[in-house]
Amino acid sequence: MAGMEEIVQNLRMELRRGTLVMCVLSQLKEARYGYSLIQGLTNKGVQIDQNTLYPLLRRLEKQGLLDSSWSVDEARPRKYYVLNEQGLLVLNSLVKEWSAMHLTISALLNFEEGDEYDARLD
Repeated sequence: MAGMEEIVQNLRMELRRGTLVMCVLSQLKEARYGYSLIQGLTNKGVQIDQNTLYPLLRRLEKQGLLDSSWSVDEARPRKYYVLNEQGLLVLNSLVKEWSAMHLTISALLNFEEGDEYDARLD
């Protein structure tokens, strides 16, 4: 049987996975290449591995949410990704959904901004 830490870690990863698309899309209002996107997300507290990011970027591009272009201005060619009109609409929808979910879950947990949650069994 899995230990408590392992269970929490797996559930935490599941929760994060559900928010990564929104996080990535939110950072592509201006064109960025993969490594700069990883750095930017990390600086804002969102850890993402390149083995997660690059397949995600390809999937979002295939879904028609991102446009990409190659730049050969520097020593190494870089593929830049940017949110397109469809991607912006999807991002706005996800943000609205996230906001509604946040309010609902906070109400379920009787959670106020800045509070720590204490789920004691009575």
